[in-house]
Amino acid sequence: MRRDFEGKGASAEIVGLNPRYKILLDEVQQTNTGKDSEEQGDHSVAGKLSVLGEIVVGFVKDTREFVQFLGASVVSAGRVLVRPWTFRMTSVVHHLDRVGFRSVPIVVLILFLIGGILAQQGIFHFRKFGAETYVVDMVGILVLREVGVLITSIMLAGRSGSAYTAELGSMKMREEVDALRVMGRDPMEILILPRMIALIIALPLLTFLGSMAALAGGMVTAWIYGGFSPEIFLERLRDAISWSTFWVGMIKAPFMGAVIGLVACVEGLRVQGSAESLGEHTTASVVKSIFLVIVLDGAFAIFFASVDW
Repeated sequence: MRRDFEGKGASAEIVGLNPRYKILLDEVQQTNTGKDSEEQGDHSVAGKLSVLGEIVVGFVKDTREFVQFLGASVVSAGRVLVRPWTFRMTSVVHHLDRVGFRSVPIVVLILFLIGGILAQQGIFHFRKFGAETYVVDMVGILVLREVGVLITSIMLAGRSGSAYTAELGSMKMREEVDALRVMGRDPMEILILPRMIALIIALPLLTFLGSMAALAGGMVTAWIYGGFSPEIFLERLRDAISWSTFWVGMIKAPFMGAVIGLVACVEGLRVQGSAESLGEHTTASVVKSIFLVIVLDGAFAIFFASVDW
């Protein structure tokens, strides 16, 4: 109120204040001066360059941490290979159940619907040119090469990647990770490696099931909407695809699982001691995982196109 009065040209002072509250009032007086809002509203060239510089620095830091974490994971896996009795098989099976088997219903359902949608849209547009039969080719190639693995990876990034980040972040907040180090145990071997192995194993399996569900959805839609019997659909599909079409999608899956696991674990271990930090890093984990999965899919597409696969 005093600042508002003084801003209008009037003089104001507080009288009758208890002396023990004066320190608090002086501290409050230094806040909300409007400097922060002025800085946020800086639209000058220097301000834009400053924001761009902060984005670049953040990107470099994220890349460095990601590469360091990847190296630490490889070293940890090498130690487990040298000392196989330290491998936590029970933990891997537990995470494989959570990441893989419990994800089957939602992955199969979503990809079944996506396969049906692809077939329905293809029939609708190809019918204008009298080329409805090529819908089978489109669905088969798209699902096996791109859509199956991509949609499965995005769903796992949102479902399991965020869960990994939240779990590790909660452990970091409760200092359980530090307690493991004090006990002489390596958090990479106990917490990180089982989760990453589970994702690398689960994603190809889920990709296979999801791709089969998408083909089934396309077949049902083609039967109902386009008049193709299942026998005709399968015969046309057999002619349209090859083993290389199938293996292109399956080869991508383990790499995408590794990327999702790395990003989720990195963001989980970056959580500080507040619930706000946990929420921010969980969100960042999902966003970065989906972004990197799409970038990796594009890199694989360029590679397979260059080798004519």
